[in-house]
Amino acid sequence: MYCRGGLNLLYKGLSRPIGRTTKPVWGSLSRSLVLSPQWRIPEFNSFVARTNTCGELRSSHLGQEVTLCGWIQYRRQNIFLVLRDFHGLVQVVIPQEESAASLKKMLCEAPVESVVQVSGTVISRPPGQENPKMPTGEIEIKVKTAELLNSCKKLPFEIKDFVKKTEALRLQYRYLDLRSSQMQYNLRLRSQMVMKMREYLCNLHGFVDVETPTLFKKTPGGAKEFVVPSREPGKFYSLPQSPQQFKQLLMVGGLDRYFQVARCYRDEGSRPDRQPEFTQIDIEMSFVDQTGIQSLIEGLLRYSWPKDKDPVVVPFPSMTFAEAVSTYGTDKPDTRFGMKIVDISDVFRNTKIGFLQDVLSKPQGTIKAICIPEGAKYLQRKDIETIRKFAGEQFNQEVLPLLLKANRNWNSPVAKSIMEEERLGLIRLLEIQEEDTVLLTAGEHKKTCSLLGKLRLECADLLEARGVVLRDPSLFSFLWVVDFPLFLPKEENPGELESAHHPFTAPHPSDIHLLYTEPEKVRGQHYDLVLNGNEIGGGSIRIHNAELQHYILASLLKEDVKLLSHLLQALDYGAPPHGGIALGLDRLICLVTGAASIRDVIAFPKSFQGHDLMSNAPDYIPPEDLKPYHIQISRPTDSEAEKIIESSSPSGKLSF
Repeated sequence: MYCRGGLNLLYKGLSRPIGRTTKPVWGSLSRSLVLSPQWRIPEFNSFVARTNTCGELRSSHLGQEVTLCGWIQYRRQNIFLVLRDFHGLVQVVIPQEESAASLKKMLCEAPVESVVQVSGTVISRPPGQENPKMPTGEIEIKVKTAELLNSCKKLPFEIKDFVKKTEALRLQYRYLDLRSSQMQYNLRLRSQMVMKMREYLCNLHGFVDVETPTLFKKTPGGAKEFVVPSREPGKFYSLPQSPQQFKQLLMVGGLDRYFQVARCYRDEGSRPDRQPEFTQIDIEMSFVDQTGIQSLIEGLLRYSWPKDKDPVVVPFPSMTFAEAVSTYGTDKPDTRFGMKIVDISDVFRNTKIGFLQDVLSKPQGTIKAICIPEGAKYLQRKDIETIRKFAGEQFNQEVLPLLLKANRNWNSPVAKSIMEEERLGLIRLLEIQEEDTVLLTAGEHKKTCSLLGKLRLECADLLEARGVVLRDPSLFSFLWVVDFPLFLPKEENPGELESAHHPFTAPHPSDIHLLYTEPEKVRGQHYDLVLNGNEIGGGSIRIHNAELQHYILASLLKEDVKLLSHLLQALDYGAPPHGGIALGLDRLICLVTGAASIRDVIAFPKSFQGHDLMSNAPDYIPPEDLKPYHIQISRPTDSEAEKIIESSSPSGKLSF
């Protein structure tokens, strides 16, 4: 949790200069776009009734007459009250004199969280009564006048960070939850980072901030989109899942460098780490390659990174998609800890164990393992049983626990069949220490990697729940993942292809010839940015050739090219080479602040089911309001409604 001291660090960061370039962005616009140096400390008290904020007063203000506005945090013995605003807390002395009886009555009877305005003198606290844990702990306010601006009714929960509240209650009364110091910190940090990103992109590197339309049309491929009815019968808009086409068209239009803090929409149903509406830092550049985009983003994050965190170290390491999947079982690996997947097939080439022989006799057969440090010490029999059950139900795979340097009654019988030479080979390859546990599985490469990748994370959760520190929460481990496949087989029809990223990603120059013979082997110029096991950004170099784009859409992806006729036409009119990226702002801020969910860094998020619990959106619309849109509602039957509810339930997670 962050205390209000964290807010003070944010405000100090705002006092640095916000731009020192005087070079015009464009020669012909130099008179209107020259940027002058700005050395400005934010003025929090301009245009308002207060003279100071509650959190800024110190011993240097002694003797000053001040006016403060805020919420009553709590009272003590009707002698003191603590006043709170966005900046912090300050202690106010309630007058006890007979002449101030009405003032005392008002301050003593006003309910907690009532809004008041007080005027008085800054004085020192009596010796021994200072509070070193409070930034304003050396002083207090001797009140002369006060006004009750608004009384507060009984609250559904206390406005204190340590008070436990259900997420549903927090979302229902979001306007109260926003008063907490944690939410204040999260939203103000978000604002500061976005401001610094704008400075970096626009002031330092000449990007143009362009707003693109929210009402658009259906885009082939990608996530499901929200539809918006129009007054023309049977015609609908779609809310864009990203400004992808628009930013490419801006490059055709010669804007050269575009960015936008873009609102995006995806109808993905109930997913714990997603929101139906979200924000991304959207970027596109002309005449750029993958290295240029990566360098830009590394500089952007370094420039906008909070000053109360360890500085970002650049350049970020890079890893191919194939290497990430083989080593970590995922294309978004958390590289803060080890437990890497190791191919141990060679150790068992001459094994006498029958099912391992069978696996290795198949073309894609492989044997892989991960080593869990001190697993014999921290894992229990029920944990191993849960792991094996998960592997069987979700992957139809067998997982064997091996203890090669320890003895437990849940050791696999296979361990007894391992020859001494094989045992020594495993110890050497996996660097096994005393009390370590090995999880071994055998099968097709992709499936074994995916299974062990999930078990790696689940075992890390288990160990950390039992006191082992594996993933340092203060460490930010960035990673570029590159060389993704351009296409993937469709889940519902493996004989057909779909885009791994989106249909506008350019193929790797070395693989273009494979497009016409073995398209499933083509790599794309697609790159993801991963932070602590979370994808926080993704982008690509785009196809700028209309003929190539048409071939991929029509011949390989079997998409209706009429939906993209405007883009194909634009590419034929002198489109420059271009590429870009989008950073997921919500997830980035979530990781930076250490929040439990992206809902904790969004002012008014939707619930897990995509509902606004505060306003009860989505809501029903009267039939007469639907008439202009030529829409009739067909209500689902009870059985259909039950299926909808069941499909929104989370699955695929181990439960220990």
